[in-house]
Amino acid sequence: MQTSENLLWLIALPLFSSAILLLAGKRANSWGHVMGTIVSASTFTIGLVEFFAMQSRPEESRAVTQKLFTWISVGSFNVDASLLLDQLSICFVLLITGVGTLIHVYSIAYMSHDLDRRRFFAYLNLFIASMLLLVLGDSYLNLYVGWEGVGLASYLLIGFWNQKPAYATAAKKAFVANRVGDVGLSLAIMIAFATFGDVSFAGMKENVDQASSTQLTAIGLMLLLAACGKSAQFPLQSWLGDAMAGPTPVSALIHAATMVTAGVYLITRSNFVFDEAPIAQLMVLIIGGITLLFGAIIGTAKDDIKKALAASTMSQIGYMILATGLGPIGYAFAIMHLLTHGFFKASMFLGAGSVMHGMKDEVNMRKYGGIGKFMPITAITFGFGYLAIIGVPPFAGFYSKDKIIETAFNEGGMKGLALGLATLLGAMITAFYMTRVVILTFFGNERWGHKDEPHESPALMLIPIALLSVGSIASGYILSRGEALVHWLEPVVNPLKEHHEELLPPIIVSLMTLGVVAIGVTVAILKYRGVQADHAPEKVSVLTKAARRDLYQDDFNEATLMRPGQVLVRNLLNIDYLVIDGLVRSVGKVSVTAGNQLRTLQNGYVRSYALLMVIGALALITTIWVVTA
Repeated sequence: MQTSENLLWLIALPLFSSAILLLAGKRANSWGHVMGTIVSASTFTIGLVEFFAMQSRPEESRAVTQKLFTWISVGSFNVDASLLLDQLSICFVLLITGVGTLIHVYSIAYMSHDLDRRRFFAYLNLFIASMLLLVLGDSYLNLYVGWEGVGLASYLLIGFWNQKPAYATAAKKAFVANRVGDVGLSLAIMIAFATFGDVSFAGMKENVDQASSTQLTAIGLMLLLAACGKSAQFPLQSWLGDAMAGPTPVSALIHAATMVTAGVYLITRSNFVFDEAPIAQLMVLIIGGITLLFGAIIGTAKDDIKKALAASTMSQIGYMILATGLGPIGYAFAIMHLLTHGFFKASMFLGAGSVMHGMKDEVNMRKYGGIGKFMPITAITFGFGYLAIIGVPPFAGFYSKDKIIETAFNEGGMKGLALGLATLLGAMITAFYMTRVVILTFFGNERWGHKDEPHESPALMLIPIALLSVGSIASGYILSRGEALVHWLEPVVNPLKEHHEELLPPIIVSLMTLGVVAIGVTVAILKYRGVQADHAPEKVSVLTKAARRDLYQDDFNEATLMRPGQVLVRNLLNIDYLVIDGLVRSVGKVSVTAGNQLRTLQNGYVRSYALLMVIGALALITTIWVVTA
């Protein structure tokens, strides 16, 4: 395998710039945002250089590595701090740095009035550095370092405006939920070490045949738990909606293009485990199917534009997770949808930020209406993202989501039918709630009262949105043309290894998908046409009430985890107080009592001490005489 000296710079540049911005303090207020953006653009440039260099090499020699130093060396167990750039990781490098750079540019204008703007850019660069380490690590331990770094950076970014209690709470909620998933990743690493004596991707893949099905299933399930935490999948999805409290660029970067896709990367990178662990693979399918419907249903009732988009992110990541459970070809389609989703969802999140900018930070779509004529560029670019996510050809989402639906049906039998119908139902609900978002925001009657008219955002905000919109239009066709991405990923996931017989011809699947999309759009138009009130109706169905409360996910977590946990902690505290502390207190009381009794023998008179010495001496002499007589 060839080596490259550029890989370190991909991580070092954003990491060092983050440190500089944090250490410089307020002195960096005037130039910190510029430095952060230039550094992010530089990493994207390095990524492009590596991508074109990779294309110029033969397929078997495209992957490159860079050893930094020996990290752990204990007996026969050695872990190097090494980086690996192959066909899979380069996709993420370009997505992270490319979308990240556009979000940096957008943030220059969006955060222009924030007194801590340089700190915000420091956190952005810390996040990018951590995410790059996650996808470039050549072992699970190296990946784990980046994984935890991403968790830290996301906590800092979500709670950036932590002076507001709700924002601080949202950051803590995201942090705790992700820690649950992190336990899964750490256990997976431990099991892998016990099984293989190695935690590198190459070493485990080479020796996967030596592991039992039980061992591989355990590793796979723990990796899935990790993915559920980071990618907001059932049952660890409750943090994603609340995380929208952070600045809008954070929502676009973390919750659209990068962090929430880490779970998809983890499962795809671990394809050699899941391919040999059918139970774990089945659980991946189940979790993905549940989450794509779960998120879609929640999205139908959200009036907060960012939370509606967050629900759609949860649902679309569910599509990706489900795809990774469909075998070798599914990994390729999951990555394709991940890349297209990064474009159109980032565009929509930034578009939502533009709308909020024009509406004085109002997030309630019930307070919008008819702003498309005041913000035409935002409306058009948001519309491109909308057409992409619902899967209208020739927009990006059509190519990637359609392939996932087709592959789901091709599983065959009742399993394939169930998965196919679930993905179709998700597509229909997606079309409904995204049409709802567009209508309530850009069309209909004006509902912002006597406020100033909405206004278009500045150029620094619109240019990144426009560029992302280009990706929303063209990325699907580019990635699917001649199965370009499938062939590109073949050395990593071998998507051409298996071919299922087609249950339905692709054209039939496409027509079915477009049919359910048309139904969803039509129902939304019929429901939300005409004059809308500026507040949500109170008399709604039971399902709508449940969707407004996120299908009671927080209530469930509180009932099953929080309250029993509180009871357990209280009981443990009582045991600690009564038993542990009680024992310590008893020893203390006995010592004090004994001391008090002994203290009475000390009266301070020398004659008393002399008398006691005489009595003691006589007693000693008497004892000796008795014993020796």
